[in-house]
Amino acid sequence: MAFGEQPAYLRVAGDLRKKIVDGSLPPHTRLPSQARIRQEYGVSDTVALEARKVLMAEGLVEGRSGSGTYVRERPVPRRIARSGYRPERGATPFRQEQADAEARGTWESYSRQSEASAAIAERLAIQPGDRVMCTKYVFRDAGETMMLSTSWEPIAVTGRTPVMLPEEGPLGGMGVAERMAAIDVIVDNVTEEVGARPGLAEELAALGGVPGHVVLVIQRTFYASDRPVETADVVVPADRYRIAYHLPVR
Repeated sequence: MAFGEQPAYLRVAGDLRKKIVDGSLPPHTRLPSQARIRQEYGVSDTVALEARKVLMAEGLVEGRSGSGTYVRERPVPRRIARSGYRPERGATPFRQEQADAEARGTWESYSRQSEASAAIAERLAIQPGDRVMCTKYVFRDAGETMMLSTSWEPIAVTGRTPVMLPEEGPLGGMGVAERMAAIDVIVDNVTEEVGARPGLAEELAALGGVPGHVVLVIQRTFYASDRPVETADVVVPADRYRIAYHLPVR
C-alpha cells in the first residue's frame, strides 16, 4: 500500500459514512448488505465486514436482530451549561450539575459507605482504604437519561454530622458548599477536568448508547482552601451533549 493510501475497508467505510452524513442513506434506511458492498466496491467479504464494523463502532449504524443493519438517527447535540461556582440556596442536584437557569429534570440517588480506591484517595488527599461516602446519581431530562454522576466525600470530614448523607437530613439535596458550610467547612474553590473515553458497558446501558460509544467525563473536585472535601465523576454521552462553560473574568 502506497504512503497515504487508505486500507480498503476504511475507503469503503468513508464512502458509506459520506452517504450517511449527506442524507443519501437517511436514518432508518437499511445499510447495503455485505454482498452488495462487496459487488459495488469490488472488495472481499472480509473488507465489507470490516467496513460495517467501523460504522457500527462510530455509532452511525446499528444492528437489528434478524433484520439487518440500519442507519441510526443522528441526535442534535444539546448543551450542558456549566460555570464557576455561584451560591444558590435550595439548588437541586440537577441544578448543581448545570449552570443553565432553565435546567429542569428528575434524578435518583443512592449513597453507601465504601473504601477509597487509590485513584479516589489521591483526588481527596487521603489514604487508599480510608472510608468515603459514595453517592451515585442518575439524571433524567423529559424522561431520557442524560447524565450519570458518582461522588465521594471523606468520612473524616462529614462522618457523624447532619450532612453525612448528601441526599438525606436537614440539608439533603443542597449544594456541596452549602452542606459543608453547615459543619464549618468553607468551600472556596472547585476544579473541573474534562476528558473523553469509551463508555463502560453499564454506563452505556443506562445512557441508551451502543458499545463503542464515547462519553465525556467531567472530573470535579471541591476544595476548602487546599483540602479536597468532595470529588465526583460526571458522565454524559458525547454524541448527544456538548459541555459549555461560562466563566467570570477577574
